[in-house]
Amino acid sequence: MPGDAVRMFVNGQAMRGGSLNDALVAARYLGAVRTAPKYRFFSFRDEFPGLAGVSDGGWAVPGEIYEVSYTELRENLLPREPAELELSVIELEDGHGSLSMVCRRLPRVGDGVREITVPGGWREYNARTAELP
Repeated sequence: MPGDAVRMFVNGQAMRGGSLNDALVAARYLGAVRTAPKYRFFSFRDEFPGLAGVSDGGWAVPGEIYEVSYTELRENLLPREPAELELSVIELEDGHGSLSMVCRRLPRVGDGVREITVPGGWREYNARTAELP
């Protein structure tokens, strides 16, 4: 990894095919990964997901990992992230750490927030929601 690069875990619109993935166009895609089973996963108004760390009752959330420069992170991705999220360090399933956007606080379900725990993560949740009448 070059000296100006960090690992960034994404699990929503910044994944391949998502509306924010263009912010990672110069980043190097490293593959599909899962978090350690220490997180709950939420949908905000069905617009974007959020990770929230918990001491128990968490699961391994699927996503993608990228090698991204600080410049790209600062100028392209972070300015487009929702106010409900903040940059933090998470634990991946293999025990390594990574930067990721996480919920500023544990969300309360209601008012457009729902907990979503589906094996396929954000993509599977969106596919299921699109099938509803």
